[in-house]
Amino acid sequence: MPKHKDISSQFNSGASTEPEPEPAPESGSDVQQNEQEPPESRHLLLTRCRQGAMRSLKGLTRVSSTVVEQFTGPRQLHRRYWFWLGLGVGGGAIALGGGWLALEQSIPKSSADVLTFVRDDTITIKAADNTILQQIGPATNETLKIEEIPKLLTHAFLATEDRRFEKHHGVDYQGIFRAAVSNLMAGGVVEGGSTITQQLARIVYFDQERTVGRKLKEFRMAQKMEQELSKDKILERYLNLVYLGSGAYGIADAAWVYYSKTVNELTLPEMAMLAGLPSAPTEYSPFVNEKAAKQRRDIVLRRMQESGYITPAQAQEAIATPITTRRSNPKRLERKANYFTEYIQQELPKYVSKEVLAHKGLIVETTLNLDWQTAAEEAVKKTVEREGSYEGFKQAAMVAIDPRNGQIKAMVGGKDFYNQQFNRVTQAQRQPGSTFKTFLYTTAIAAGFSPYRGYLDAPYTIRGYTPNNYGDKFRGWINISDALTYSVNVVAVKTLIDVGWEPTIEIAKKMGIESPLIPTYSLALGASELNLLELTSAYGTLATKGVHTKAHGIQRIIDQRGKVIYEANFKGERAIDEDTASIMTWMLRNVVNDGTGRAAQLDDRPVAGKTGTSDEARDLWFIGYIPQMVTGVWLGNDDNKPTGGASSTAAQTWNRFMVKTVKNMEVEKFPERPSQLEGRKGIIQAQPIRGKRAISGNSDSSESDSRSRSRSNSDSSSSRSFSDSDSSSSSRRSYSDSSSSSRRSDSDSSSSSRRSDSDSSSSS
Repeated sequence: MPKHKDISSQFNSGASTEPEPEPAPESGSDVQQNEQEPPESRHLLLTRCRQGAMRSLKGLTRVSSTVVEQFTGPRQLHRRYWFWLGLGVGGGAIALGGGWLALEQSIPKSSADVLTFVRDDTITIKAADNTILQQIGPATNETLKIEEIPKLLTHAFLATEDRRFEKHHGVDYQGIFRAAVSNLMAGGVVEGGSTITQQLARIVYFDQERTVGRKLKEFRMAQKMEQELSKDKILERYLNLVYLGSGAYGIADAAWVYYSKTVNELTLPEMAMLAGLPSAPTEYSPFVNEKAAKQRRDIVLRRMQESGYITPAQAQEAIATPITTRRSNPKRLERKANYFTEYIQQELPKYVSKEVLAHKGLIVETTLNLDWQTAAEEAVKKTVEREGSYEGFKQAAMVAIDPRNGQIKAMVGGKDFYNQQFNRVTQAQRQPGSTFKTFLYTTAIAAGFSPYRGYLDAPYTIRGYTPNNYGDKFRGWINISDALTYSVNVVAVKTLIDVGWEPTIEIAKKMGIESPLIPTYSLALGASELNLLELTSAYGTLATKGVHTKAHGIQRIIDQRGKVIYEANFKGERAIDEDTASIMTWMLRNVVNDGTGRAAQLDDRPVAGKTGTSDEARDLWFIGYIPQMVTGVWLGNDDNKPTGGASSTAAQTWNRFMVKTVKNMEVEKFPERPSQLEGRKGIIQAQPIRGKRAISGNSDSSESDSRSRSRSNSDSSSSRSFSDSDSSSSSRRSYSDSSSSSRRSDSDSSSSSRRSDSDSSSSS
């Protein structure tokens, strides 16, 4: 049994607490001994298993204690770096996987659209009833095969936009790094990292929004395109779709727009110029900045040389070549309301980015009423042809606005758009004459003046400035309501002195006047130049009981994917109180009923408005309104030559248009004026102009005549005369001489010379 004992001791060595097995009783035969050994072996095996299990259990206990200690032990969890590392790696892996899945689901499953994509490269301008007014399209719709494109032209684009086009698989990480370094060293963006494949993906599938999400989609789609399309096909589609400025899409279109050539007729410098356009089509356009265009073209030529596409001699010869173009404009596929649609195109950059505008495919929904537009065009044409021929004016303009929402309903900028595109509604700055008196008297009423406040209409001079009435006729004592009705100039100037320049200018601005207003005495008579659109819009404030809404022509803009990217939301702002507006409307109704605007009367509804004539009848105006509509008319000559006409002709033109447009319009009445006109408390404070004592042709004087102060203010303009005449439009009238400029001068001394500013009022 020694052998058994030795083995037993080996197994029981260590920390085991199991009792040593008792030896089996001896039996004298070997056979019996051998039969007892198997139970001993099984016992030893069981003991070993138990010991192993105990060790495992103890190990697990220690691990569990360690994990639990992270949450319950004295050491803070955030100091267990391995825990956070594991959590971060695990969470990052989950997020990365989820992000990749989301990215895959957000892009098209196939790049087949690249082969069939047709760019909607027009801007479509629509009237309020969805009628197409104008479509502006490309010069050509030519699509070229890769073999039809000159190799030198493709090389110019590759050298500029994607040097490693043949080597990368959609995304050029080396190019991204190179561009980042170049931009960092230059201190600005001088090189982009987008491949031609990425740019094509952006054109076909994505918008121009600069976000990380869009860039990731672009990356992944470019890789997918490279897997499914050949390099030649990608390059071919890119060269046919890339925007190259000035309404040109693709190289065939650009060759025609900039040079009136086909691609096969282009020279090396011309090819290089086109290849330099994709990154900034407007900034590098030779039509916009010839110097920048040449600098960009020369960079392209140097890159072509560096890439081995041209020799140094070819590069130098091309660089020495000046920029030359032969412009061919984009097609106008539709033509209606020409002045209005040109105005809309000028307004577009205010509401959409240049990137969105450059890629076109836009639908612009406007406020234009096509029936009203037709009536306006007919009225303007008839007036110029009939009255203009013998009254001496060759041009006319008209605009109609819904004052309740500021929507422009009709706009005619001249008699013939095809002869001259100058828009006299928005671009012509002219002296408004007596139409400006409306803002002066609105200020007076807002300051608490009664419309029955009286002034002496007599020869009058203040600090060298002498306003004259039309025909040098004076009416004696007259209230300001009648002075407006008969357009009396002397009373207008005296009222301005009592009200003040600053309040008058402020009220005019609130009502919608945007042009600068010069604080001179002749401001009362319309010396500061305005345009017809702002003047008409400002009158609309009175039609809406003192609330002004900015005039606008664009209602909505929709991109090529049907997304509304702009919608008008102009809110009216109170400019004057309702009482002031209703009193002024009552006064302006008297102008139409009994005064200079009688030619504007409508049979079935009330009309309020004001005539205006600048010196020598150079400008003939009428601005009139009903509750639902305000319309402005201007007649005159572009060269500022005097006419022999009268403002009554402008009122007649207004009537000619309005008679047609109000046929199916509900008759609405103006609000009643307040019963209390005397002793009203104003909403603003008058700021009288307290200059030196006025020189009056009569011993009696107005309130303003008796005020004096040390401050001297002289109108340094030469005289100007402003008049309204109710005489027949064929009669000729004489006006006092005037100069075109007026300036304000503040001085403590009186003027060394007396000047006469003959601002004549009309009886028309």
